[in-house]
Amino acid sequence: MTKGFKLHDDLKLGVATAATQIEGDEQNTNWYEFSLGKGNVKDGSTPFRANKHYQLYKEDIALMKKMNIEIYRMGIEWARIEPEEGKFSKEAITHYIDEIKLLKKNNIEVLVTLHHFSNPLWFEKKGAFLSKDAIPTFLRFVEYVITSFKGLVNEYCTINEANVYATSSYLFGVWPPMKKDFKAMLKVMKTLALCHIEAYKLIKSIDPTCKVGFANHMAKFAPKREKNIIDKIASKLYDTGFQNSLTRAMATGVFKFPFGSSKKYKGNYIDFFGMNYYSRKRIKGVSLLEDDTVSHNDLGWGISPESLNELCERFHNEYKVDIYITENGTCDAKDEFRCKFIFDHLKAISTLQYVKRYYHWTFIDNWEWAEGESARFGLVALDFETQERKIRKSGYFYSKIIKEKEITDEMIEEYSL
Repeated sequence: MTKGFKLHDDLKLGVATAATQIEGDEQNTNWYEFSLGKGNVKDGSTPFRANKHYQLYKEDIALMKKMNIEIYRMGIEWARIEPEEGKFSKEAITHYIDEIKLLKKNNIEVLVTLHHFSNPLWFEKKGAFLSKDAIPTFLRFVEYVITSFKGLVNEYCTINEANVYATSSYLFGVWPPMKKDFKAMLKVMKTLALCHIEAYKLIKSIDPTCKVGFANHMAKFAPKREKNIIDKIASKLYDTGFQNSLTRAMATGVFKFPFGSSKKYKGNYIDFFGMNYYSRKRIKGVSLLEDDTVSHNDLGWGISPESLNELCERFHNEYKVDIYITENGTCDAKDEFRCKFIFDHLKAISTLQYVKRYYHWTFIDNWEWAEGESARFGLVALDFETQERKIRKSGYFYSKIIKEKEITDEMIEEYSL
């Protein structure tokens, strides 16, 4: 029988979004250009429509308030803020300042993500994070934003999922710029790690009161054949190559395999550990597979809440800082299992006192990168044609959890868990 549970007092609950995925009305990005290529996006859509959030942010914030959202991880669009190299838009930065002020007025705490996959087109055409001046270029943007937001924002995520960005864009070639070059992928990973390190130091120099971290995609890699030595070794290699080495470099400045060996930047570069978690993977030989021992979401991703607990324990023991679950959610267009997903994953972290933030991915159905408008992750359903917003059953469930700070037996019965 399913039983309820309480959340610990220091755990705050909210939602996460990314600027490119919700704002709309912007063409000056690598993702808009990519979306115009035939077959690049599953449903042929572009991010130009998205949620029209740039226009409708007041409506969306009112909806967040109605849903009792306590914390909000939001992105800002670099291409809006620096539309031409070295030229910043006062209008764009003022827009974000107004948005953040309105969030704070509604008692919603803000975590700002500085880079979430999207590059200005001028930066992309220079080679983006492969260009020789990538680090100072990124830092120029960071300095302008932090100086503009000083006194208004006190939590920053410098870079979102450097591991996913590098592998999807430069190894598998399914994201812009669609390269398949292992050496380029490693170079991008290392450059992003250095971007984070230098951005951390820069932010602290401008506003020492800020908390700064990054968010990496963390998965549980397990051998498909549990006793097969090849699967076991391959699982460890995936774990090291995809997440451990890059995360260590970003957090501590210590670079090891596959980046060579260097302690030149050794230090502490995180005030919190940002973890994006969605699923467990199985490894067979060199193949990365979805876990067929568990249920799956609309995209075929295996659902494994117990792995979230395991990863939190593991990385907290290693880095000794608070953990923020910066993304956790599921693709469920019919809203059939999202309530259970939320229940199971919150239960997995409910006793972990060091997990201080849980940001559900996502607030509202959005433009989901190469999946386009076809993948539905939102607590709020969106009609892309009319832009009508409608809170899903799972949204009301989550709202009630935030209000009560627990999941009661009555809630379990009401939402058929």
